Amino acid sequence: MALKTNTILICAGGGCISAGEESVKQAFERKLKEYGLDTVVSVVETGCMGACSLGPLAVVYPDGVYYQKLTPKAAEKIVEEHILKGRVVPEYLFEGEKEKLTIKEKEPAEIPFFAKQVKIALRNVGVIDPLSIEEYIARDGYFALHKALTQMTPEEVIKEIKDSGLRGRGGAGFPTGLKWELARQQKSDIKYMICNADEGDPGAFMDRSILEGDPHSIVEAMTIAGYAIGAQKGFVYVRAEYPLAIERLQKAIETAHEYGFLGENIFGTDFSFDIEIRIGAGAFVCGEETALMHSIEGKRGQPRVKPPFPVQKGLWGKPTVINNVETLSLVPPIIHKGAAWFRQYGTEKSPGTKVFALAGKIKNTGLVEVPMGITLRELLYDIGGGHPQGKQIKAVQTGGPSGGVIPAEYFDTPVDYESLGKLGAIMGSGGMIVLDEDDCMVDVAKFFLEFTVDESCGKCTPCREGTKVMYDILDKITKGEGTMEDIEKLEQLAQVIKDSSLCGLGQTAPNPVLSTLKYYRHEYEAHVKDGVCPAKKCKAFISYVINPEKCVGCTACARVCPTNAIHGEVRKVHEIDQDACVRCGSCIEVCRFGAISKVTPAVVGSISR
Repeated sequence: MALKTNTILICAGGGCISAGEESVKQAFERKLKEYGLDTVVSVVETGCMGACSLGPLAVVYPDGVYYQKLTPKAAEKIVEEHILKGRVVPEYLFEGEKEKLTIKEKEPAEIPFFAKQVKIALRNVGVIDPLSIEEYIARDGYFALHKALTQMTPEEVIKEIKDSGLRGRGGAGFPTGLKWELARQQKSDIKYMICNADEGDPGAFMDRSILEGDPHSIVEAMTIAGYAIGAQKGFVYVRAEYPLAIERLQKAIETAHEYGFLGENIFGTDFSFDIEIRIGAGAFVCGEETALMHSIEGKRGQPRVKPPFPVQKGLWGKPTVINNVETLSLVPPIIHKGAAWFRQYGTEKSPGTKVFALAGKIKNTGLVEVPMGITLRELLYDIGGGHPQGKQIKAVQTGGPSGGVIPAEYFDTPVDYESLGKLGAIMGSGGMIVLDEDDCMVDVAKFFLEFTVDESCGKCTPCREGTKVMYDILDKITKGEGTMEDIEKLEQLAQVIKDSSLCGLGQTAPNPVLSTLKYYRHEYEAHVKDGVCPAKKCKAFISYVINPEKCVGCTACARVCPTNAIHGEVRKVHEIDQDACVRCGSCIEVCRFGAISKVTPAVVGSISR
């Protein structure tokens, strides 16, 4: 085997793939072959490196130089300069606040995006070849499984997890060790271990990234969990939209079998365990544990009443533990390094770290893993870099479509289960959508409710009918047809649905409405009472107008208008026909003179309302 002089790790996360990762990888391989370097330089696709807004990303080892925003042309230049001549290519280096930074020369601790991150769940993602079990073992992989099976009783494994204080990262935050202990105590000849990889929150992709970038960690964790609760069979329930995750997980299961880490008599002990992948159709409700189990059993994915809980009567009526991907990824390092090591991070009641998916109006979008207890301000500004255009961040929606908004005045709140709950939001799976002054909070609530209306399974009336009625009321308000009675009705209905729905989807669906009413009621009332959308977002309340003192008659706006609503001769002031304007905003985007602006209340013809 030829000695490798360099390895180019290229990020194959979803963000980088959509930004052209495949063509960059091909350019690396083509240029290396052209110079006869393809036998001594490896190009390896790895998991998500986190900084999705900077993709495609690559790191050249052993130098450890981190390149961003790559193109095929950039890849060719890196081969010619860095690989051939040992000269770093400065124009593609990581971009700091004031300068291009070479991570080899500057420790990650000096770079804000990395400085406050602690990677436990993502410890191998973006670092190793996910298809190589050897690389996983080199990073302490399967050491925890060996320790658990050869040095610990199942009860000791459960105690270690309980002592760590690990709570479910899927949203509810139930203590993982307690769940395992309850399952262990059940008297049954058959028990099951399930990994919930049905990640349905739009914008959250940490589970997918772990499965794609570090699949062996899930195989190892599920086997440890199976040993602890007394199960010999595990299922990974993963949605069909994650084909790369399925492919890499299947490969990891096969390789673990070959190495004797899965199957009969693991590590020569009398413990046997196996894992099977079940592919879901992508229904949001199947993230709920009872609906998920129904789906695995071949039934329609709908929830059932609890109790009995899955640890008492789960898959095919047998005791079953369900943990999500991120929760399981934390298990091996806890067993390997101990509960006290894990507890050095986070807070007393929320120990450890949490992965968040930053999205929306923020400079650094992507995946970040931080200790629990970090404040929202640190997360959004120190790590996220603040607003990309320097605008004021208005609020952040946490917990995905069934979470809640947190206004800027609460950004010094520590991020943990209890603190977010007190504000009317939830941790959820870790999605965070950043909102700015251009976002209307009524429209935001309507956007998230539309998702939950579509995803309701329809089994219980409060969720099926109630959320639709709530959506219709929000739609009325954003169209200028709402009344003050509608706002009262909206609030009452939200509380009823929250209290009476069967499962977590319905119980949390009203959260965006309740939280926006709590903090931004004045925006609802402005729509109804004043006929104004304070954020100038809702089309029924705005108009686009041309400032005659700034308009030079360049015709750019008229040329992009889809309804021919803008008229005027070349080099003369233009006008907008308000009756024909559909308020798409195309004109304001192309105007280079700042002559077009949005106004509220809307202007209809020459009459202002």
